[in-house]
Amino acid sequence: MIIHEGYENLKLGNPVVTMGIFDGVHLGHKTLLERLVKRAGEENGESVVITFFPHPKIVLDQNKVNFSFLSTMEEKKILLAEANIDHLVIIEFTRAFSEITPCDFIKDILVDKIGTKHLILGYNHHFGKSGKGDFNTIKQCAETLDFIVEQVQGFKNEDGAISSTSIRGALLKGKPDEAQRGLGYHYSVSGKVVKGRQIGSKIGFPTANIEPDYRYKLIPGN
Repeated sequence: MIIHEGYENLKLGNPVVTMGIFDGVHLGHKTLLERLVKRAGEENGESVVITFFPHPKIVLDQNKVNFSFLSTMEEKKILLAEANIDHLVIIEFTRAFSEITPCDFIKDILVDKIGTKHLILGYNHHFGKSGKGDFNTIKQCAETLDFIVEQVQGFKNEDGAISSTSIRGALLKGKPDEAQRGLGYHYSVSGKVVKGRQIGSKIGFPTANIEPDYRYKLIPGN
């Protein structure tokens, strides 16, 4: 997988594109990515994933203590590479970028900069200023900008519809097995061991206190 920081000077061959945050790159995302790779092969094109960094909430939400995420950007890169994606385009998300209207984003970036020929979206995708862009917005624009757009329906398992929100909820409730069924892999947290109050050692149960590498990494509940 080739990683591109930004969308300037891209030279992609018949790009088949999807876009989103892909927090956790869970089984629902993988259904979308499998469709992307298959369609790119059918059209003799290249599969392209567009994502955004930092997470829009970090940039736009003033109260930055009440949210957390399933994956760091580095973890996301690994998971997307495992899905056999050809190109990952990481767009820097800023307040100025958030003001771009859906139609301008489609024309100026998706079509003019990236050269999108075929766009595949998840069932609940929103984008553009105030999140007003959706599948119907793109479908209307596609008619005049000469590219194809399709939508992939959500993926469900025994716990219901799979989403990053539902997986985060399961982890916060201390239900790692439920989270794993949605992710398709074991959730993990990496960081460094830091000194705590040494209460565990005093009662015969020494523990390791972990300070996560990423401040917004979700810490599962008890």
